[in-house]
Amino acid sequence: MSEYLYPINDILFSLRSVAKTERLTPYLEDAVDNDLLEAILGEAGKLAEQVIAPINASGDKEGSRVENGEVIEAKGFKEAFKAYSEGGWIGLSGDPEYGGQGLPSYVATAVNEGVQAANLAFSLCPLLSLGAIEAISLHANDELKSLYLPKMLAGEWAGTMNLTEPAAGSDLAAIACKATPDGDVFRIKGQKIFITWGDHQMSDNIIHLVLARLPNAPDGVKGISLFIVPKFLLDDQGEPAQRNDVHVVSVEHKMGIHASPTCVMSFGDKEGAVGYLVGQENEGIKAMFTMMNNARQGVGLQGLAISERAYQQALTYAQERKQGMNAERTGRAAIIEHPDVLRMLMTMKSQIDAMRSLIYVAAVENDMSHLASGDDQKHAIARTALYTPIVKGWITEQAQEITSLAVQVHGGMGFIEETGVAQHARDARILPIYEGTNGIQAIDLIGRKLYADKGQSMTLLLADIETELHSWQQPNVCIHADKIKPVLEQAKQATASCLAAMEKNPVLGTGLAYSYMMLMGYLIGAWLQVRALHAAQDDEKLNESQKNSWEHSVAFYCDHVLPRALGHVYSIMFGSTTVDNLNKNAFNR
Repeated sequence: MSEYLYPINDILFSLRSVAKTERLTPYLEDAVDNDLLEAILGEAGKLAEQVIAPINASGDKEGSRVENGEVIEAKGFKEAFKAYSEGGWIGLSGDPEYGGQGLPSYVATAVNEGVQAANLAFSLCPLLSLGAIEAISLHANDELKSLYLPKMLAGEWAGTMNLTEPAAGSDLAAIACKATPDGDVFRIKGQKIFITWGDHQMSDNIIHLVLARLPNAPDGVKGISLFIVPKFLLDDQGEPAQRNDVHVVSVEHKMGIHASPTCVMSFGDKEGAVGYLVGQENEGIKAMFTMMNNARQGVGLQGLAISERAYQQALTYAQERKQGMNAERTGRAAIIEHPDVLRMLMTMKSQIDAMRSLIYVAAVENDMSHLASGDDQKHAIARTALYTPIVKGWITEQAQEITSLAVQVHGGMGFIEETGVAQHARDARILPIYEGTNGIQAIDLIGRKLYADKGQSMTLLLADIETELHSWQQPNVCIHADKIKPVLEQAKQATASCLAAMEKNPVLGTGLAYSYMMLMGYLIGAWLQVRALHAAQDDEKLNESQKNSWEHSVAFYCDHVLPRALGHVYSIMFGSTTVDNLNKNAFNR
C-alpha cells in the first residue's frame, strides 16, 4: 500500500500552461500569482498527504454506523475535518462578505484534487457543503445568507443535498416530500434516500437543503420548492439549540466509499421538520441545478483524483515488484520493464494528463462565467455548460478503466484487499452513478446543450479546436496535431448526425448521446494533450525529464487512446437505426 503524493507540479503546469489562468487577471481585484498559488497548494498537499490520506484505508475497513439515532463516522475523520475546517479550506472561493476568501474557484479545485485523491469518502462531506453553500449564496434571501453562510464557510456547519426519494430517483418530477406553511416557516414531511453524509458528528450543525412540494403546487418539476432544514434549530444568537424533527433512519451498506455514510433521512416523523424557503415558491429546480452543476464538476474531479491515486500505487508497485527476466536475460526484472505493463501504466498516465487538463480548463471557464462581463461572460457560460457533462461523464468513465488497470498491474495481489488498490476501484464505481448518471450527462449534452441552441456552442468549440490545431508550428507538436485533425472532421459530421437525429425525434435521438459524450471527451482530451506538449516546450519551470514525460504521454494518447473516438463516430453515423429499433421485446427469453 503506497503513500499518496500530491501532484503539485502537474497541477501547477495544468493551471499555468493549459488552462491559462492569466485570462482571469483583468477580472480580479487581486490576481493569484504563481508564488501565492504554490504556497496555497503546498500547504494543501501537506494536509492531503499527512492528515487525510492516512485514514483512507482504516476508514474503508471501519465504515460508519448508527448509534442511538446518530451516525458515528470512522475514527480520525472528525479530527481530519477539524484540521480541514480550521485551515480555512472550505471557504477558499467563498464570498468575503460572509467570511470566504474570495479566491477563484480553480484554486479550490486544485486543493480539492488532493483532498479527494487522499480520501474520496472524506472528501464527499465538504463537496456537498460547497454545493449547498453555492445554492444558498445564489438563491437565498439576505437573512438566510447571514445566518448560515458564515458558519458553513468556516466549516463549523456542514451541508447536504436531499433530492432523491424511494419513488423518485433521477425523476425529480415524482418527488412527494411535502412542505406545509406554518407562520413564517414551513413544516417538512417525507423521506429522502442516498443522502451523502446526511448525518455525522464532525460539525456542530448540518444544514440540509431539501426539495419538497407546497400545497396546491403544480405537478412535475414546476411544483418543487427548496428549503433549508437544519439538524438543529438556531437560538436568538444564531447558535444550534433545539433538535429539529429530522433523523437518520439507516446507512446503506455499499460497494465502496464505506467511510462516507449514505443515509436514509426522515423529515417530520412528529410535528414536522422546520424548514425555510430558499428562493421563490415552486422554483426549487433552479436552485437544485446550481447544486447539481457544482457537484457534477466536483464528481468529475473525483474521477481524476481517484485515478491519480490508483496510478501512483500501480506505478510504485511496478517499480518494486520483480518478476521474470530482463531483456538482456542477465537478471530478474521489475515488472515495469515488461512492455505490457508499460502499456497499462501509460494508458493510465496519458488519460490522467488529459483529464487533468480538461478539469482545469473547465474550472477557469467556470470562473470566467462568473467574473467576466459582456460577450466574454456569455461565451464562458456556454462553454462551461458544454464542458460540465463531459467533465462528469467522460472523466468518470475513464476512472473505471484506470482504477481497474491499477488492479491489473498488481496481478493477483491487486485482488487482495490488503494491498489497498482494490479500494480505489470499489470507490470509483459510484462516480458514473451519482449526481446524475452518465446516461443523464450524455442526454444533457446532446439535448440541453447541443440541440437547444442548434449546435451553435459546439460548433464554436470545434472551430476553436481547429484554429488552435493549425496554429502550432513545431514539428514534434504538428505530428500529433495532424492525428487529431481527421478525428475533428469526423466529430463535425457526427455532430450534424446527432442534431438531425434529435430534430427527427428528440427521444430516439438520445440513443446516440453516450457515444457523442465519449467522442467529445476523447477529442477534447487529445486537443488539450497537444496544447500541453506545445506549452511544455518553452516552460522554464519544467526540467528535461518532465518535458520528456509529456512527449511520451501525448504520443501514446494520440496513437492509442484517441482512435477510440472513431469507434464512437461509427456508432453515431451508422448505428442509430439499430438503437431506434430496440424495445423491451428485444430481451425476451
